[in-house]
Amino acid sequence: MTQPLCISHWLRQAAETLAASSDSARADAEYLLAFVLQQSRTWLHTWSDRTLTGEQQARADALLQRRAGGEPVAYLCGEQGFWSLLLDVNPSTLIPRADTETLIEWALELPLPATASVLDLGTGTGAIALALASEQPSWQLLGVDFQAGAVALAQKNALKNNLPRVAFQQSDWLSAVQGRFDLIVSNPPYIDGADPHLDQGDVRFEPRSALVAEAHGLADLRHIIEQAPDFLKDDGWLLLEHGWQQADAVCDMLRQRGFCDVENRRDLGANPRISGGRWPARRLA
Repeated sequence: MTQPLCISHWLRQAAETLAASSDSARADAEYLLAFVLQQSRTWLHTWSDRTLTGEQQARADALLQRRAGGEPVAYLCGEQGFWSLLLDVNPSTLIPRADTETLIEWALELPLPATASVLDLGTGTGAIALALASEQPSWQLLGVDFQAGAVALAQKNALKNNLPRVAFQQSDWLSAVQGRFDLIVSNPPYIDGADPHLDQGDVRFEPRSALVAEAHGLADLRHIIEQAPDFLKDDGWLLLEHGWQQADAVCDMLRQRGFCDVENRRDLGANPRISGGRWPARRLA
């Protein structure tokens, strides 16, 4: 039987195992072991000389081999940090990513009413809606998703993060939505089905329905842009995440639909990632 290793030794070997398959091998190893031990990554460094039990090492080794096979750390641990929240995740939804926080930052800068009504289309884990609710307790937030499993997961995350006032419901984009909103946000599918990156990295394990869109990745973005004005209040805003090569196309679609103040924001990697615009006040004839 293999002699259990101390924490620092296991982390070193794990990082070496993952080096060929992950760009974040050391961090991945720390997340996995912290999950098994139910401790923080800081704790691992503080108590790095502690020896793992046989059971702890066996569980950590099993997760390590699955990560080496490409499974995302978030799915292995069942959770992912986003903004200031810790969200449950599962293979029925996308894994929330830090680049989407650019959308949160922009939304919080907008000159919205104190009790703004906000709609999150394709909410998935509920990440965007819940992050906004955590910063703006007086906003009225609704998240919708076509998948019933995603709605259930978002509701679970609302309770987990003590944000039960955020509402979630099932809807195929705007089909079951009623009313008008001060802000509509969305991180819709925007990857071309022929994109080779779909067969690489973590996205291999994420649901294609949440990643891929027709018309070279623009179909869902176009649909939302066309429909959104019917659900926006005067001077309401629409903010959309998209691929880094799609900014010009999305901004053009926004302008052609009649949005004003159209602009783009860059993500953490300085790639154009979020585009949005304001729907002008309706004028009486």
